[in-house]
Amino acid sequence: MAVQLSWLRTFVTVYRLGSFTKAAHRLELSQPAVTHQIRTLERELGTALFERLPQGAVPTAAAEALVRDVQGPVDALDSVVDRHFGDGPGGHRLYVGGPVELITSWVVPAVGELVAGGLRLSFGLGLADDLLRDLVAGDHDLVLSTIRPRLRGITAKTLGDEEFALLASPELAGRLPLGRITEEEGAAVLAGCPLIAYAETLPIIRRYWLTVFGVRPAAALALVVPDLRGVLAAVRASAGISVLPTYLAAGALARGEVVRLLRPELPPVDTFYLATREGDLNRPDLALLHDHLMEKARLWT
Repeated sequence: MAVQLSWLRTFVTVYRLGSFTKAAHRLELSQPAVTHQIRTLERELGTALFERLPQGAVPTAAAEALVRDVQGPVDALDSVVDRHFGDGPGGHRLYVGGPVELITSWVVPAVGELVAGGLRLSFGLGLADDLLRDLVAGDHDLVLSTIRPRLRGITAKTLGDEEFALLASPELAGRLPLGRITEEEGAAVLAGCPLIAYAETLPIIRRYWLTVFGVRPAAALALVVPDLRGVLAAVRASAGISVLPTYLAAGALARGEVVRLLRPELPPVDTFYLATREGDLNRPDLALLHDHLMEKARLWT
């Protein structure tokens, strides 16, 4: 039996991405070339590896058994090639996706020293579901996700948590009976305060109200800004109150530009995940970025 390494690498890529087309894009091959390699491998092995269905390439039992044995050695050999022939800093550009506020407020400042050292990065901004689909398709190398990825071929590590805080400007807070803003009375006390949100459905504010006060917000929605940085700016300007992640508001809180109206015993918290394709952390450049962000996140959280 004469099985070529390139066939096994193509097999592992199709398995992880669940698509001949996506694998071709990832490997920089034509789709007919990928199809030919898989068919040749199947012929050599004497068994089918994928069912070609409308939703993609579905692995057979034989493929599930084979991938367990070959993906480790294939990844290790790819890593050796990368170390010697250029996937280190200054090699291929890495494509990173994440929420606009987290990327601009935390990630960009965190990677300055890596970029100065030669690492090349491009950022894509958007919603978690869209970014994770791009990761599967090979359009991103790493995604900071606000939801736990549950896609085949994607692995994720917990990056950290973001806590949400109820905020107002000092001027507006000075007009409120702060002693009555408690988990028991807060919803009633704040019913007359204008709300500032990034969407008309009040997703963050509604969750905070339900978690902390046990009711939905009754105050009027005064301003909608589809960017949490804009929401923070409006709070600083005393346009109303809002709920924001503490990582975004940390600077304004430290400078006294905004204040917390309440410190609940159990504030709402979201978890961030650092997602990559299975096996990709064998690439030195991506591993460097991944480990750097994990280390930086310990200080951030």
